[in-house]
Amino acid sequence: MSDILRELLCVSEKAANIARACRQQEALFQLLIEEKKEGEKNKKFAVDFKTLADVLVQEVIKQNMENKFPGLGKKIFGEESNEFTNDLGEKITLRLCPTEEETVELLSKVLNGNKLASETLAKVVHQEVTFTDPTLDSIKITIPQDILGIWVDPIDSTYQYIKGSADIKSNQGIFPSGLQCVTILIGVYDVQTGVPLMGVINQPFVSQDLNTLRWKGQCYWGLSYMGTNLYSVPLSISKGNGSEPRSQLTENTGSEAEFSHPFSAVISTSEKETIKAALSRVCGERIFRAAGAGYKSLCVVQGLVDVYIFSEDTTFKWDSCAAHAILRAMGGGMVDLKECLDRNPETGLDLPQLAYHVENEGASGVDRWANKGGLIAYRSSKHLETFLRLLIQNLAPADTHR
Repeated sequence: MSDILRELLCVSEKAANIARACRQQEALFQLLIEEKKEGEKNKKFAVDFKTLADVLVQEVIKQNMENKFPGLGKKIFGEESNEFTNDLGEKITLRLCPTEEETVELLSKVLNGNKLASETLAKVVHQEVTFTDPTLDSIKITIPQDILGIWVDPIDSTYQYIKGSADIKSNQGIFPSGLQCVTILIGVYDVQTGVPLMGVINQPFVSQDLNTLRWKGQCYWGLSYMGTNLYSVPLSISKGNGSEPRSQLTENTGSEAEFSHPFSAVISTSEKETIKAALSRVCGERIFRAAGAGYKSLCVVQGLVDVYIFSEDTTFKWDSCAAHAILRAMGGGMVDLKECLDRNPETGLDLPQLAYHVENEGASGVDRWANKGGLIAYRSSKHLETFLRLLIQNLAPADTHR
């Protein structure tokens, strides 16, 4: 099993290299810049460049996994289609070719003959990547390959990726926006039960070398299966930020203000006013705003906040599966917010965990895979129960049944 997880980590790093190359290599960076200036679609190219980067990452993940584990590629799902039509009306299916030269030729068709950009991309796509983690090497566990399905979000927080802000300051270790909010998400789930089993979150843009302007990333993983729970040991996040991120649930500082607001939360800038008002009574000043569903979930994984809460239905299975698997391995999880608000805690019902194998009934397009009831990501079930009780107490009655 560690072989599949190790390969997922390798392909996530290859994906991160593609994401970094598109920002750091001049031939590719120009395509991003042109797109930013000219609106959503660059008229010169068969496809807007961010979509190409997304699809390329998704196909690299699919085809690398298929090569190593035949049959698994067909069970990798994501938002992007790999079919394009260029200016000549040719329909092109983007795939990873056996050789770098063939990939150049194919990319060149998609990019209407931009040879330099095609060569630059193909080189990164075909580069070998290795990944080592001592904890991973200790895993001796077998999960049958035929029960595995995989959700992929090739570049989460695309807007921050295109915008490319590198100078955003963090607030207690949490970045409200900027390249740090970009993540590559790979979540493995059980196709029979929908339970998340393995997750990889790759953060390609963690720190930038001010001399070379090159970025370094960081990778997080977790595995939870049949009572075995393992996850990567996170680095200390707070170094160099000038402020210590902390969770009051694990520390007692004796501060009266923090005692009365024991929880911290990260939310979307578009969160509903009713939820924000209730949260401010539960968390006080300890509410943080950040871009990207993957990044906000990562903040919970890193222990920068206790919960990530989102009441809308605009996150999808590919946004949540990776972090959900890691949080399960840590003793936490990800639950449906609406179902939590509707449930009676006195009856002792299990928390309504998100599942990944069933479409939403009556929905079409991407909405088939939306997290319809919103979500809460958390690290501790016990603390979640307390948090929910406080949240429900502070929500107006009508808001608990939306």
